[in-house]
Amino acid sequence: MEKDPNKNKTDLIAQEAIEKLQDLVDHESICMFCTVLQNQPVKTRPMGTQLVDDEGNLWFMSSLKSHKNAEIAINNTVQLFYSNPGSAEFLSVFGTATISTDRHKIEELWTPIAKAWFTDGKDDQDISLIKVTPLTAYYWDTKSSKRFP
Repeated sequence: MEKDPNKNKTDLIAQEAIEKLQDLVDHESICMFCTVLQNQPVKTRPMGTQLVDDEGNLWFMSSLKSHKNAEIAINNTVQLFYSNPGSAEFLSVFGTATISTDRHKIEELWTPIAKAWFTDGKDDQDISLIKVTPLTAYYWDTKSSKRFP
């Protein structure tokens, strides 16, 4: 007898989905941030998530001069991969990215850790924000089924 793959499936929508996303990122804020340019390999780098806002958007700090910002300017489609193996949780987020230099939002999201990349502090003129608006997200929780075929 074949197992029904949708038997334990739960679709989260609206506020419930946003809360799950916020909870997951609170426990593991580092993701693999992927950009894609036509006829080139996927570009992937680790990024720390600054915030998942109340609308479910994910926010990151980035250098205005970074390759990822240039790639987003060409193709704003991105994919984020979060992994929290200790809790057997995995998340893939596919969405669109926009670049912002809103000084008020930069100040809101500033943390002392960011000074390692932006030595002039929150007033560093090289800081930009990347806002990722999710289009789809997939979550795997393997706590109840850790065995692989």
